[in-house]
Amino acid sequence: MSDHRQPPGDRLRPDVPHSARVWNYLLGGKDNYPADAEAGETILTAFPDIAGIARDQRAFLARAVAHLTAYAGIRQFLDIGTGLPTADNTHEVAQRLAPEARIVYVDNDPLVLTHARALLTSTPEGACAYIDADVRDTGLILDEASRTLDLGQPVGLTLLGIMGQLPDSDDPWAVVARLIAALPAGSHLVLADGTDTSETLNHAIAAYNAHSANSYHLRSPARIARFFDGLELVEPGVVRTAHWRPDLGSAQEKPPSHAVSGVGRKA
Repeated sequence: MSDHRQPPGDRLRPDVPHSARVWNYLLGGKDNYPADAEAGETILTAFPDIAGIARDQRAFLARAVAHLTAYAGIRQFLDIGTGLPTADNTHEVAQRLAPEARIVYVDNDPLVLTHARALLTSTPEGACAYIDADVRDTGLILDEASRTLDLGQPVGLTLLGIMGQLPDSDDPWAVVARLIAALPAGSHLVLADGTDTSETLNHAIAAYNAHSANSYHLRSPARIARFFDGLELVEPGVVRTAHWRPDLGSAQEKPPSHAVSGVGRKA
């Protein structure tokens, strides 16, 4: 992860791959630099299925946000590790079902925030806000989010592919626990991350880490499931990403991807 304490201009390094821009490249986007494309191609050459993981995570986000909006009554979301805008962003999914929904996006990449402010625009009834912060700055995030969200009411906290950017030494489980502790009962955690279940993917990520501004840390499905400790898992639990409440027939058409996802409710 880049040093979030630097001024935004100093953090915008087009010559060094950045996770959000590499992910954008893998999703077929245009908001990336040659260094990001090169890193993306390195991963694709070693592990061609990485693009499928990227698409699966975006599709899971849309399904999870739609479920929380339609069936759990969630009307506000805190999306940390936003990434560059693409189709079916959190506010688009939520506000299609509930125009009054309020969303706060958080990222520490200046390019992401520039695009977010320009493209992630709210309905008149709802609201969108944007925070320049690192996921580890939980106090700052919660303080700033409270300007837009009512933290006394349930919140959907989304963390897609972001906790893998924290090494074990940063205790990412404690980071998630601090965020959940600040949210009221009825809040939900939506989380997805890549798994260490493929040696080929492990080697591809190691090659990416050697040249990127951000390192990524694959974990076992069991260790990723620990992020939901103390929460009530929404069926079907922590599963392969394509298998979390898939559209009819979609999970059967795809081979298992090396990423897992889940949704948990705070009682």
